[in-house]
Amino acid sequence: MGVISQDNRPGSTPDRNLALELVRVTEAAVLAAARWVGRGDKEAADGAAVDAMRLLINTVPMDGIVVIGEGEKDEAPMLYNGEEIGDGSPPRVDIAVDPLEGTRLCAQGRPGSLAVIALAERGSMFDPGPCVYMEKLAGGPEIADCLSLEEPIGTVVKRVAERRGVSPTEITTVILDRERHAEGVRQIREAGSRIRFITDGDVSAALLAVMDGTGVDLLWGIGGTPEGVISAAAIKCLGGQMLGRLWPRNEDERQAAVDAGYDLDRVLEVDDLVGGNDAFFAASGVTDGDLLQGVRYHGAGYATTESLVMRSRSGTVRRISGRHDGSKLREVTGGLYG
Repeated sequence: MGVISQDNRPGSTPDRNLALELVRVTEAAVLAAARWVGRGDKEAADGAAVDAMRLLINTVPMDGIVVIGEGEKDEAPMLYNGEEIGDGSPPRVDIAVDPLEGTRLCAQGRPGSLAVIALAERGSMFDPGPCVYMEKLAGGPEIADCLSLEEPIGTVVKRVAERRGVSPTEITTVILDRERHAEGVRQIREAGSRIRFITDGDVSAALLAVMDGTGVDLLWGIGGTPEGVISAAAIKCLGGQMLGRLWPRNEDERQAAVDAGYDLDRVLEVDDLVGGNDAFFAASGVTDGDLLQGVRYHGAGYATTESLVMRSRSGTVRRISGRHDGSKLREVTGGLYG
């Protein structure tokens, strides 16, 4: 029997490390997507990851609902927002999923493409509504109180350098390479600090910003709200802080958010993005990157994967290597992946 929750239903909150079961789901996604690495077709790569993830996710013992998925039902036939997934048994949970984070990275054979999934207690994940983007700032536990979205980013960088006892020249901020970040880039450079630009994939960048020994101090910039929620689940496990503020792309989106009751000036913290005490995160690498090794094929007909598995309640972070027999997987999945 599971933990008794506030609504007195047995098993309605997680009482086991579901991330250890979810990693099978991300492994399936990367094994399917890896066949499309460097082939220039990001839609096919994403579709392969979604199909493989869908096959495995419904075998996980949970009563899940997709809060962050591939979009609305009419636009995304699989893993859409509001879809019920799992085998229907307790616990009742929210799911945030990106079957292929960095579709362009995968299609172009570039580093850092991942499959990611996050899970938390039912009702605990932030629903961004009509807002596709948010401004984000993330950093590790020792500088969490230095972060602010209400001050210029150049000021934040200087404060982080002071806290670390180093020159701003030794602070590195990861930023998506987008024109909308021009003013922030100017401020950071004026502060004398370093920037590392990425083309895609700010979930992995957020994790690098909160983990030790990565050479990354901060993630800053405007990126996807789904990635923000997924990153927050991981940061709850790792420690650190992520701040987010919704960023409507146009006046129509702004008005839709206001009409839906969103406060566009509110700065969200990790616990606002993912509440509760029991969050889970799993990620597997498609292509080699700073965070994870990608899928690698070996002459004996097998492939290897590397994954990160985390749980916030215990603070446990595992790095898992997997070896997968291609012919056996193709047999049991009907050729879907392997």
